[in-house]
Amino acid sequence: MIRLFGILCCVLLLNGCSGLGTDDTGEGNQLEGDEAVNTEELPLDDEEKVDLEPKELLDIDATVKIKKVWRNSVGGTDDVYQETLRPAVADGMVYAASNKGRVSAWSVETGDRLWRRDLDLSLSGGVGVGGNLVAVGTPKGEVIALDRATGEERWRVALSSEILSAPVVQDDLLVAQTQDGKVYGLSVSSGEELWRYTVEVPVLTLRGTATPLVTKRMVITGFANGKLVALNTETGALIWEAKLATGEGKTELEKMIDVNSPVMGNEVVYATSYQGRAGGFSRGTGRELWAQKSSSFFPPAYARGRLFVVDTEDQVLRLRSSGGRAEWTNTDFLRRKLTPPVVVGTHVLVADGEGYLHALSQVDGSVAGRVKVDGDGVAIAMATDGEIIFVQDNDSDLTAYRIIDK
Repeated sequence: MIRLFGILCCVLLLNGCSGLGTDDTGEGNQLEGDEAVNTEELPLDDEEKVDLEPKELLDIDATVKIKKVWRNSVGGTDDVYQETLRPAVADGMVYAASNKGRVSAWSVETGDRLWRRDLDLSLSGGVGVGGNLVAVGTPKGEVIALDRATGEERWRVALSSEILSAPVVQDDLLVAQTQDGKVYGLSVSSGEELWRYTVEVPVLTLRGTATPLVTKRMVITGFANGKLVALNTETGALIWEAKLATGEGKTELEKMIDVNSPVMGNEVVYATSYQGRAGGFSRGTGRELWAQKSSSFFPPAYARGRLFVVDTEDQVLRLRSSGGRAEWTNTDFLRRKLTPPVVVGTHVLVADGEGYLHALSQVDGSVAGRVKVDGDGVAIAMATDGEIIFVQDNDSDLTAYRIIDK
């Protein structure tokens, strides 16, 4: 669980250990007994060392070529918030942000830059695009809205806690979720708060929050308490609530059950959770249609009645959306720190922590093609317009690729 260790380090360091609470003197409480964390470096025997190494890539008989279309620098190479800034694609443009505060817009086809805005502050959540806005979030809980055509700042507002997912724009509503268990509905024109929904979050959570799924009538999102909720877009009132995961075990680590960003297909809402379940729920009522034990850091990808999941062991699975049964499992990438999956055409794509981009056949999960993106790896979720894949690597370069049959 190397990735989990890194995420937890971020929780403790970047939140100033606030999740562990304080006593009346302001001193941080100490975990005791089963919850105590031994920070001493323990020696590993040879077998354990092998188990921690990324699985070596197998030779493949490639049936497709992953061709680079263009490459540009986003700016900023700090590891902090690296995984929470995802490019966004809309109407022939791709938008990307760096944790150093730079936001840029490029042509999907040519990579020509339309605009660049240096905000001179750290960014931690994004990128959201909709209507006339491009929106990003900061570690201090600010939502910053930029003009989509020019990059000029339109407004900014301060919310309750850091923002670790992309704000979502739907018509006149901008929805942002904060790390402390709140979802805000803001006016697109001014940033004025229209409503707020709050849940209590556990002591420890994964480093990140779900990106809400917003429709005309509902805001659907997941929380670190294992729940999936649907809210009214106009009022923020609760429409339904479903339990995807229940914390089990004695320690706070064992009880972590964060629900990832939901996706939707054919009026069914699908979600995965950490140390919990994957499941399908009725969009209208929240009724559980199916669920099965599963653990993932990431949301699934949906295409043609199938779900594609990367689990916490870096296995890639295809599940039937009607019942959750696994139809194939690819174990070629164990411990390679995969990104969330994206679907392009007849392939599902993942990138890894050593900088490779892999194209898998949707039919049987076999590896159809591979390309080296960057030596420092890829941790950020990829984006696509359905034809071109956009990969933002750990050096903060954005590269566009096409899949071409050989």
